[in-house]
Amino acid sequence: MQIPGYLEHQDKLEDAGVDEVLVYCVNDGAVMKAWAADQKVNHASLLTFMGDPSGALTKALGMELTHGGPIGVGLHGRCKRHALYVVDGVVQHVLLAEADDDPAGDDRPEATCAPALLGIVSKE
Repeated sequence: MQIPGYLEHQDKLEDAGVDEVLVYCVNDGAVMKAWAADQKVNHASLLTFMGDPSGALTKALGMELTHGGPIGVGLHGRCKRHALYVVDGVVQHVLLAEADDDPAGDDRPEATCAPALLGIVSKE
């Protein structure tokens, strides 16, 4: 799975004032480290990969995937595809790729990709 547009748009994100992009999912740190390596994310990148192994953050954000479809195929405790724009610890915008026919947001992730985030950040 790729991080749509975030690596390619790092310069634009920095120019828009973004300090860091946190990428997390319900997984452990070892998996997230391997995913970052697979995506060729290095220490100079804006991207930081983090695990949410117990799903505590996902639940606290209200982003737990509870739709019967994904759960019916074994996807328990997963996270909806989303992006948050946070300034000084305060959530300013929530972008969610969820749809009735795509509860996980995987088929049409555009709502949470870097260009969508840049559209919000540039208006701030």
